[in-house]
Amino acid sequence: MSHISANDLKTKGVAAIEATLASHSEAIVSVRGKDRFVVMEIAQYNYLRECELEAALAETRADVAAGRFVQESPATHLARLDKLA
Repeated sequence: MSHISANDLKTKGVAAIEATLASHSEAIVSVRGKDRFVVMEIAQYNYLRECELEAALAETRADVAAGRFVQESPATHLARLDKLA
């Protein structure tokens, strides 16, 4: 990962991002010396979102396999949620 300062971003604009992403998959934008944001190509973002969704699906499958789930009607579900609130 490479860094882009907020000042570089302000003066060079999108060109600073494009230059950094030409050789790195992600760029960290720092503001006043502190890392604040990550910039990436949309394809990289979509890939990371897909990985996140796959991990959630694997976790859900493991919960179902281990019996960690509740099967109930919508009305019963809402009543249970009301009791938790």
